[in-house]
Amino acid sequence: MKVLVVEDEKKVASFIKRGLEEEGFTVEIANNGEEGLEQAQNNRYDLILMDVMLPKMDGLAVIRELREKEINTPILCLTAKDSVDDIVAGLDSGSDDYLTKPFAFAELLARAKALVRRGVKDRGAEIFFADLRLDPVTHKVWRGEKEIDLTAKEYGLLEYFMRNPNQVLTRTMIAEHVWDYTFDSFTNIIDVYVNYLRKKIDKDFGKKLIHTIRGVGYVLKEE
Repeated sequence: MKVLVVEDEKKVASFIKRGLEEEGFTVEIANNGEEGLEQAQNNRYDLILMDVMLPKMDGLAVIRELREKEINTPILCLTAKDSVDDIVAGLDSGSDDYLTKPFAFAELLARAKALVRRGVKDRGAEIFFADLRLDPVTHKVWRGEKEIDLTAKEYGLLEYFMRNPNQVLTRTMIAEHVWDYTFDSFTNIIDVYVNYLRKKIDKDFGKKLIHTIRGVGYVLKEE
């Protein structure tokens, strides 16, 4: 597996590189945002580890540009910021996960392996529910004849709902399956993303599909 580490702190980059190589990964380093963007555009990687605070071009700007160019390599953000707003900003940029500094290498490794696994699975036939249609290959979604534009995380959340229709999904289940998190404080972000998804999937349509089960979680079902 080939990993790009975009990190301007040389000691941190070296620490990550050494640890990942001991686990069998091939690792390349970029020391600023512009260099990271160029390498990510010109090479194929199984995973990108992206620091947020970078010289020349910040990490979130790099991620947005990669996603605009339809480069869908899984990206793990490395950030010193851990507020809900900061996390949402990172995920909205198109990153798949985030890890706050300082971190234990064991946690980074677990997140990295989970993203690599996720990147190679879930390819296959289109999924249907009511008038929703989801294509796991192109990551496109339609409701009726209207194509719905979703961020990477919104897509991942909807795909989890559509693979488990008419089943109440607790916030813990969503955190574990969509973000690989288990801690309670993350549930605020789940609520934020469910609201984002509702605005796009349900707002302009007469039939609502995403329902809240008070005190428990959410369910995708027809009214």
